[in-house]
Amino acid sequence: MHFSILFHNFAKGKLHLGIIAQASLASSALAYTLFRHNNSNMNINRLIGTFFKDQEPSPMIEVFDKENVYSTYRDIVSILNYNPDIELTILQGLSYCFYEILDNVLTHSEKECGTVLMSYHDDEKKIQILVADDGIGIRKSLSANPKYSNISEEEALTMCIEDSVTDGKGMGFGLYSTLRLVNNVGSIMKIVSGDNMLVCDSSGVNVENTSFWQGTIVYIELHSNKEIMPEEILGNKTNCVADYNDMFDGDGLDELW
Repeated sequence: MHFSILFHNFAKGKLHLGIIAQASLASSALAYTLFRHNNSNMNINRLIGTFFKDQEPSPMIEVFDKENVYSTYRDIVSILNYNPDIELTILQGLSYCFYEILDNVLTHSEKECGTVLMSYHDDEKKIQILVADDGIGIRKSLSANPKYSNISEEEALTMCIEDSVTDGKGMGFGLYSTLRLVNNVGSIMKIVSGDNMLVCDSSGVNVENTSFWQGTIVYIELHSNKEIMPEEILGNKTNCVADYNDMFDGDGLDELW
């Protein structure tokens, strides 16, 4: 059985996303991914209750691993791209940051899969994206680099959003660039690892105690109607505008299914 993980409906000005199953003899790979996810320590109800509380409709949910991470990325960005009310330049910057966050799970968490939740509310001009894993957490990941071997979880959270801070398996640019995007567009970024949560918003950067989470949660909430200069925000280290335009220009619903 092959599972298609998304559907949408433009009811009451909101992009509704959820999970549907679609019979097919093509492949069981995604069903196996969902099986592994359901047998992990991931608490989806907690994620929804904490970050998408009282929202109707509920957020889109996708499970990804190294085999389908690219299609997961493309599914979600394509849906956002289809909505004409979302500022194009935000999507050009967001698409780069979003893929970096997905890749972080597969590169640093020591887990085979992660979970994405996404919601867009047209009436509030707000995009919400959450990426979670139940892996080793940020402190343990960074401690693989001798420079960070003795840091606390709180220190790890404040350092992971700095440029070039890495465990040695990447460039250390993904979370840093995501924070720059959030700071320029508004409104908030939260990173949870262990029993600490980093909160980045207009008031600054703060670390708070929170309920323990085994692994890492990255949550971003963006205003969707502000024009930006995405490549400047990302330090001119990427070709995010050209890359986005090449990949998503002209996307429509016929390409999502």
